[in-house]
Amino acid sequence: MSSIVELPHEIPLEGVSNLRDLGGWPTRDGGRVRRGQVFRSAALHALTPGDTAALGELGVRHIVDFRGDAERARWPTRPAEAVTIHALTITPITGTAMRELMNDPASTAEDVARVMRLAYGSYINDWHHRYRAMFDLLVNDVPAPLLFHCTAGKDRTGVAAMLILAALGVEEEVIRHDYLATNRLWRRDAAVVAGLPPQVADTLLSVQNSFLDAAFEAIQTGHGGTDAYLRDRIGLDDARRGALRARLVE
Repeated sequence: MSSIVELPHEIPLEGVSNLRDLGGWPTRDGGRVRRGQVFRSAALHALTPGDTAALGELGVRHIVDFRGDAERARWPTRPAEAVTIHALTITPITGTAMRELMNDPASTAEDVARVMRLAYGSYINDWHHRYRAMFDLLVNDVPAPLLFHCTAGKDRTGVAAMLILAALGVEEEVIRHDYLATNRLWRRDAAVVAGLPPQVADTLLSVQNSFLDAAFEAIQTGHGGTDAYLRDRIGLDDARRGALRARLVE
């Protein structure tokens, strides 16, 4: 772990947090994920003109937005004209259950964590077609750097990053290092935090290993392991996975 303590590579902006280059992580075969190709972040609705220019300097031309229609309507993204937004909606199952918890003064942090674990299983089992569409862009259609995000850049985005890094041959321990970095890199948006009881907010607005455990467990129990999931649900056969690695690993 000592060789990766300086990662992930954060890119500080004024109006956006949790923006980092997915590159730099070591792979099992001695390679390293190529820098400057794939980025992850929280929502981009508060981009300043300087932020937009910075994304242009990074070469970002494609943005994958995992948010739902209501999220996009409330917090619209207005990128530079040269940027294409790909709306790959993933609707969390947490909405109704979380509202019930927020209205119940007896709710505990574990209640919230339980709902989050269910959500991560749903991302894997119910929304694989959205992640598959993202991989289609990475493998087939998008030569320019790509950025993907949701609202906080932690859950739907965290699973996307896990799948990309796993496909590139990054060890699980390293994937978790990237995943948990959200807890120090995401500046909680006041509009997201507003009105949440403390016992709900502290768990809902952070990431935990147990959440990612739920995603890995769904992959293992439902699909027989990461390689099988990537092949059968994400569409990464040997040729396509090799093409992805050729582009994103050095």
